[in-house]
Amino acid sequence: MCARSHHDSGGKILPVKILSADIETTSKYKQIAASMREIGIIEPLMVHPHKGQDDTYILLDGHLRLSVAKEAGEQAIGCLVAHDDEAFTYNHKVNRLSAIQEHFMILKAIANGVSEQRIAKTLNIDLASIRKKRDLLEGICPEAVDLLKDRRVAAGAIREIRKVKPIRQIEMSELMIASNNYSHVYAECLFAATPKEQLIDSEKEKEIEGLTTEDVARMEREMENLGRDFAQIEDTHGRNTLHLTIVVAYIKRLLDNARVVRYLSQHHSELLIEFQKLAESKSVSNGEAA
Repeated sequence: MCARSHHDSGGKILPVKILSADIETTSKYKQIAASMREIGIIEPLMVHPHKGQDDTYILLDGHLRLSVAKEAGEQAIGCLVAHDDEAFTYNHKVNRLSAIQEHFMILKAIANGVSEQRIAKTLNIDLASIRKKRDLLEGICPEAVDLLKDRRVAAGAIREIRKVKPIRQIEMSELMIASNNYSHVYAECLFAATPKEQLIDSEKEKEIEGLTTEDVARMEREMENLGRDFAQIEDTHGRNTLHLTIVVAYIKRLLDNARVVRYLSQHHSELLIEFQKLAESKSVSNGEAA
């Protein structure tokens, strides 16, 4: 999904659900109202352009925030606009605030003069949690932050990345992106497989719960091999994808020939089925390797 910052100015935002009449009396509504009143909107609304109606958007996420903004007489509100043309559902399109985005929001609030105590009270969490979120990226190199800033990285995963040197932080970030796994457990495994000389505190022995020294050494060797394999795949991926795209284009031309299709159906029906699957594959058509 492609999204960008947007401020509604005269455009219509159409909700997809109706709030109950007594919604303003609920604790959640009051908390959101207090938060927006004290430090502004932290998580933008998620909207999608309404087909055939210019300057009109369908609201996917943020019904309570929109209601609070209208009640306060706000004329503009921060939004993220989803540009996908395909059919969408509420759960599929919602883009929750990541730990890194939340960190920057808190820093912005503090820079605007809002005290940590006030933020904690507004968000109904303890002061220690606010300070952890504030200091989340301490010790993380800018390159790793740039790689992960729009990803749903667990805060625990970032704490694991902090334990290694910058070059390894970048490697861990790239591996997390490649595997689409941003969990604390996966980051902990990557840390366990990190060579001792790449640790921030290289003099201290790595202590991983449930793993012996031999287990850690074996993970380091396996991760080193995996890193080499990944680099080789990365080098050849573009070329292989190009070749596959050319092959699929040729297969499509063959299937446009009625005589070829008739021959394949009579003598090589299994091959025809596989050719048709390739020709109809959306991932291959978009230039992605299956």
